[in-house]
Amino acid sequence: MSRGLDSLVVGTTTRGAQAAAPRRTPSLPIGLPESKLERPHPRPSVTPRPRVLATIDAAGAVPVVAVVAPAGYGKSTVLAQWAATKDPDSAWLSCDEGDNDPAVLLTCLAATLGRLAGVDAGRLERLVQGAGVAAVPGLMGAIRPEARPAVLVLDHVEAVTNRECHDILAEVALRLPPGWQIALASRLALPLPLPRLRLQGGVLELGVRDLAMTADEARQLLRSTGVAPDHDALGDLLDSTEGWPVALYIAGLTIKVDAWPTIGGRSAGDEGDVRRYLREEVLEQLSEAEFTFLTRSSVLARLCGPLGDATVVSTGSGRMLEQLERRNLLVVPLDRRREWYRYHHLLREVLTEELLRREPGLVPRLHSRAAAWFEAHGLAGEAIEHAQQSGDADLVARLVLEHMQPTWASGRVDTVLRWVTWFDSGRGLERYPGIAVHGALIFALLGRVDEAEAWAEAARTAPPEVVLPDGNTTGALLAYLHAILARRGLEAMRADARASLAGLAPSSPYRATMLFTEGMSHLLEDDLDEADPILALAREDAERVGALPLAAMILAERCIVAERRNDTGQVESLAAQALAIVESGGFEHYWTSALVYAWAARAALGRGDVWEARLHAASCARLRPLLASSIPVAPVQALLALSRVYLGLGDAAGAEGAAHQAEEILAEHPHLGVLHDEVRELRDTIDRVAADPVGASSLTAAELRLLPLLATHLSLGQIGERLHLAHATVKSETTSIYRKLRVSSRGDAVNRARELGLVVP
Repeated sequence: MSRGLDSLVVGTTTRGAQAAAPRRTPSLPIGLPESKLERPHPRPSVTPRPRVLATIDAAGAVPVVAVVAPAGYGKSTVLAQWAATKDPDSAWLSCDEGDNDPAVLLTCLAATLGRLAGVDAGRLERLVQGAGVAAVPGLMGAIRPEARPAVLVLDHVEAVTNRECHDILAEVALRLPPGWQIALASRLALPLPLPRLRLQGGVLELGVRDLAMTADEARQLLRSTGVAPDHDALGDLLDSTEGWPVALYIAGLTIKVDAWPTIGGRSAGDEGDVRRYLREEVLEQLSEAEFTFLTRSSVLARLCGPLGDATVVSTGSGRMLEQLERRNLLVVPLDRRREWYRYHHLLREVLTEELLRREPGLVPRLHSRAAAWFEAHGLAGEAIEHAQQSGDADLVARLVLEHMQPTWASGRVDTVLRWVTWFDSGRGLERYPGIAVHGALIFALLGRVDEAEAWAEAARTAPPEVVLPDGNTTGALLAYLHAILARRGLEAMRADARASLAGLAPSSPYRATMLFTEGMSHLLEDDLDEADPILALAREDAERVGALPLAAMILAERCIVAERRNDTGQVESLAAQALAIVESGGFEHYWTSALVYAWAARAALGRGDVWEARLHAASCARLRPLLASSIPVAPVQALLALSRVYLGLGDAAGAEGAAHQAEEILAEHPHLGVLHDEVRELRDTIDRVAADPVGASSLTAAELRLLPLLATHLSLGQIGERLHLAHATVKSETTSIYRKLRVSSRGDAVNRARELGLVVP
């Protein structure tokens, strides 16, 4: 997916040095809690699981350890104990619903792998930007051969349901370096190619039977609750629970002197019995204040003292959490400082049911309070989630409008889509024109034209003078959308940009984009004297608001002006400035950088540096799949510049491929001024050049989109499903790739593409 929306609207030590001391938890650059990457540190009283640990160790360095069982089987505890034996060569990732965005999951994986492998974190972050599952080969390939084997543990994998995220996890598991291991714990079946791993002897699978407690483990667990059963009583309890750790634990909490309880008598893993037992035996022993606190705070997936106070409207939540943990009431600390906690999943589910039974009308207010606390503490994602659960669409709209741009800029495309499409489920999208306009723009950037038009139509139903929470008017944002889409000719494009500027708030980051668009409208009429000063002003505004990808693209646009004025020195200077912004800011995967790379290549060719010209042309070519027709001007300009570079390199096949893609975009946009003349002149030049029509640079945008996925474990059929293409189409495009790369196998195609810079190594 494109990461360039913000371009249009805003804006370590070595492994040896680390070995002497425990590694610090790596920070996450996208506003996620660091506790996600901190291994649980259970109390000393937690029961060791030597039999399970011995089973894992006996399997040797098997690449994948798959732990699948219902809640309450101690999956997290077992893996935490095992990971502790591997320190400092182990890392932890607690999955949650937020990881259903490929950018989030990849960033977390990059943070943990970078720490284990001693790889520069910045390099890994750039490798995973905007590429989804196709980024995994490069990510795993960045692990240095001399790095010590390590263990990566992923807990609560059942929270990850996104299909591409499943592909990412599978690809990581299949690409582990020799000696490395990944352990995954889940309540549900794992998204791994288990048949393939079994055939290769690459997986150890642990389930209910393996995790059930032995008599010795059960005795120690019960003693931790203050109970010392005799042999017969322990046997009865083991028979009743079938060794289910959580059932044994709850029994220990509720045992009477003269009566050993039984839990159900059904098969192990029957959550209904444990839920009933929790409700009838554990919760009934709580004071009313404790019970009220637990039920009301169950709306929180994680909580600390201040958050508990704000949500439940009480004081002393931190002390309450500490006391409940000390009493072994299934309250789990998330960090060593014991600032953040969560409730055991089964306990939280029972508490939530009790809250809905006792105080259903209070639930929306609890979520609203939680949203306010998270917002005040800069945790926008959790604030929006709680606002959604509160049902307060006005609050959700305000939060989404305030936070969607920086979230998109961090690469979390799926997260933003999840936020905005919440309004498309019977929640009155037409009442929130700001959301509708931004949703339309997002869908346009992603090439989903029908959805973009539907959302734009919803926005048009609002009066244009409505002032939105960010100070912009509805009319200004609609004009903004029309100006960018450029579907009504250059005069309308310019008029829309000016109308948008008139209605945008003075501090709006969108103003830079509208200045840029107005300048482009003059450039497309070949009016350089009008275009250049406006573009220069737009660049200043873009840098002022931090929209650096946009600033880089504006510099590349000014290269066009300088080239038409035959000012080669200015072309060199502007291209160098634009390239520096892209490389220093990590914007290599933004579609807006395609124009920058194309002009960097042209500048290099102008000074006779063929090697650098080829390098920048390859970087531009990697972005060709993102150059969609929905926002046409800059993509066409980039393709025309790239085509001319290929001609300068004597590569007519490459020139033809880029020019043809530009022609396809222009066919949908007949009113883009001099671009039509330029493409006709370029076509005449290409047609006069006799050359081999086959070559790597002649790959189409569709083939370039498919090419990185050939480096993954996905079959052609699975690739087709991910790209929404028929199997026959994928097979045909793959055959064409082989022909153009002059190879005969998938592996050779990937290797050749890496040599040419078309796939990130």
